[in-house]
Amino acid sequence: MVQDEPVVVCVDAGTTVIKAVVFDSAGRELLVTHRDTEVRHPRREHAEQDMHEVWAAVVATVNEAVRRVPRPVRLLALTAQGDGAWLVDRDHRPVRPAVLWNDGRAADVVRRWRADGVLDEAYRINGSLTNAGLPNAILRAIEVDESTHAVLTCGSWLFLRLTGTLGIEKSEASAPWLDIRTGEYSDALMDLYGLPRRLLPPILESQVHELTTAELGLPLGTPVVLAPYDIVTTALGTGTTVAGQATCILGTTLCTETLVDAPDTSGEPSGLTLDFGVPGLLMRSFPTLAGTGVIDWLVGLLGLTSHAEVSELASQAPPGADGLRVLPYLSPAGERAPFLDPAASGLVTGMMFGHGRSHLARATLEGLAHVIRDCLQAAPHRPVELGLCGGGTASALWCQLIADVCGVPAVCTEDTQVGAKGAMVFASTVLGDYPDLSAAAAALVRERHRFLPDETVREFHDREHAEFLATRELAATRWADWRSSGV
Repeated sequence: MVQDEPVVVCVDAGTTVIKAVVFDSAGRELLVTHRDTEVRHPRREHAEQDMHEVWAAVVATVNEAVRRVPRPVRLLALTAQGDGAWLVDRDHRPVRPAVLWNDGRAADVVRRWRADGVLDEAYRINGSLTNAGLPNAILRAIEVDESTHAVLTCGSWLFLRLTGTLGIEKSEASAPWLDIRTGEYSDALMDLYGLPRRLLPPILESQVHELTTAELGLPLGTPVVLAPYDIVTTALGTGTTVAGQATCILGTTLCTETLVDAPDTSGEPSGLTLDFGVPGLLMRSFPTLAGTGVIDWLVGLLGLTSHAEVSELASQAPPGADGLRVLPYLSPAGERAPFLDPAASGLVTGMMFGHGRSHLARATLEGLAHVIRDCLQAAPHRPVELGLCGGGTASALWCQLIADVCGVPAVCTEDTQVGAKGAMVFASTVLGDYPDLSAAAAALVRERHRFLPDETVREFHDREHAEFLATRELAATRWADWRSSGV
């Protein structure tokens, strides 16, 4: 009987929304519940969350899910937003509000480390370029006293509440704490950062523990699997499991990530290098600060009501928007990938009387596509395909434009909750349902649409990308001056 068949509940704890997704054994979505979470900005450059409120949102979503799908729950899998600093004391209580990945208060710390050579030296060990949203920088920018026992992530905080286990998953520990070649904590890195080793939680030896709280409406002892943090798990949800495949999350951040088979800490420091949970595989990740928030800004600027209206306007303008170009670096924290510049800011160039709303819409979507191409080119190898996921995939125009600008096939899956699906892929593999992640992805992930690049505009977009980079390089010489003058 269907009502007796076990289901899997996957929690995806994002920055602004907590979701619980119920899957059947074949990986089909049965139900999605969600709760909004508040991001507080006590100052312009601050981004914080109440840790208890995040936990309460998880409890509410899971309770609703298991109530509405009254079937046995085989396991609970968890993935969550990464980076930031979620501090707890020895009794596992929050010390202060969580400082999030998009917080900018540590910008001065990053600038000082860059000038002193700390960022470059750390990159040679870690393979990740520290930005203002990583915990090492945050810990140097906020007051940390003896009451702080450990610095966690959102995922490790929720896993602690679910299982009573204090620890961190390797993908979440990778940047900024691990020697990327050994996969272990590095005393040399801690010395570079000027931070005490005591703040680091144990690296989890197993991502499977038993549920120890009755708050979720699930039986005590239910297996709880901590999947890698969301940018890694989302790649799994698109079916990205072998070197050469890439993924881009079209969300609050445009996070572009490519699987590689060996660490490379040579060259210009950029992006993050993350443990992928498979021997011989690492993820080169470029989580930009540009993303769908740029489209939100455009919706407000043009007096629109939705992203769909932006796409409709953009469809009315030709490729290249008749020379209008948008550099979409609108975050108050600047940009962190594939280049690091806390002073980076947006720029519109080439504007003339003949340009209208449709040109601005097209130029904005194209600017974001050029950001994705920039990140793909920062990875060691040209990708064979690009999985797309996130809210931005609702725009077929933008997906096709990304394929055209980047020059690689772009693939969307049938899932609406790709991060949660990736958590299921990971959990099913860890529990032995499939021999490896590739087999699990082949069984559970289904392609919805493939966007092939239009070869007739390949050379045009190559020239446009060169112009995009040249415009950015020129703007970079003035960004700090513009910021300091209040422009």
